[in-house]
Amino acid sequence: MTGATRTTEHSAADDDVSRRLLESSATLSYDPMTEIDWEAPLPEDGYGLNPEWSTLYGTPLWDEMTEAQRVTLTRHEVCSIMSTGIWFEMILQQMILRDQYVHNPANAEFQFALTEIADECRHSIMFARTCAKLDVPAYFPRKDVVEAARIFKSVAGGEVAYGGTLVAEEVLDVMQRDWMRGENVLDIVRTSSKIHVVEESRHMKFARQEIREHMEGISPLRRRASAALIALGASVIVRSLVNYGVYRAAGLDTRRAVEAAANNPHRRSMMRTACAGLMEFLDEAGLLTRPAVAIYRRVHMI
Repeated sequence: MTGATRTTEHSAADDDVSRRLLESSATLSYDPMTEIDWEAPLPEDGYGLNPEWSTLYGTPLWDEMTEAQRVTLTRHEVCSIMSTGIWFEMILQQMILRDQYVHNPANAEFQFALTEIADECRHSIMFARTCAKLDVPAYFPRKDVVEAARIFKSVAGGEVAYGGTLVAEEVLDVMQRDWMRGENVLDIVRTSSKIHVVEESRHMKFARQEIREHMEGISPLRRRASAALIALGASVIVRSLVNYGVYRAAGLDTRRAVEAAANNPHRRSMMRTACAGLMEFLDEAGLLTRPAVAIYRRVHMI
């Protein structure tokens, strides 16, 4: 069942959640164009993200790097994550539009869905301007991932669409909660992280409610299939966050850096921490099946 063909009415609980989220959006939203000082100079020693969130932190290679290389690496890493965020937000917007196609526009659910799309447009522009300010090029997932995503965004619906959305939002949310408090992190990253955390908290509540709604009364076969598809999507998103080009930009041996990051126990621990709340919800929703758990373990999300 895809979002474009769903014909059942949403529940009163779903409408109530959406109504409260609409009220929250009206009272607490930001305009990145005015909230961020885009003209402020960037301090040379400002990190792009907390060093602890760097893929190489805690490795022998990190210890060998100069301070300038660490700063450069974290700036390219945060922009890679933002570029991946833009890519996925474009996918998300298309899936939400299909899910809400010919739904009653008077419903709070429909109206918040469009509000979320408006938020995501602002976030994407904010991320794009941040990367331009840091003078970092756009980083994209591998070509095969980009092409596979064209199919995913065209056919995914229901709990699979919102499950994929929730994965991307939850992982980034935990990271950005640290970045917005990082004293050695660039102000532009701290402020953009704060804006994203506040507004994405509503999007995550909406996604969770939509997943609950779509999971009601589904067959065991569909539940298992959806769990596996969400896990596969999650693994692709996590693997696509940091482009290998960030290591070359920092003047590192790319092959050595990729290997160090892939085998970094600190990085794996941080990722499991970031995904703890997500895994708890997926388990509660019946989407943490044995095959799904095996996929999450391969990318250290559990």
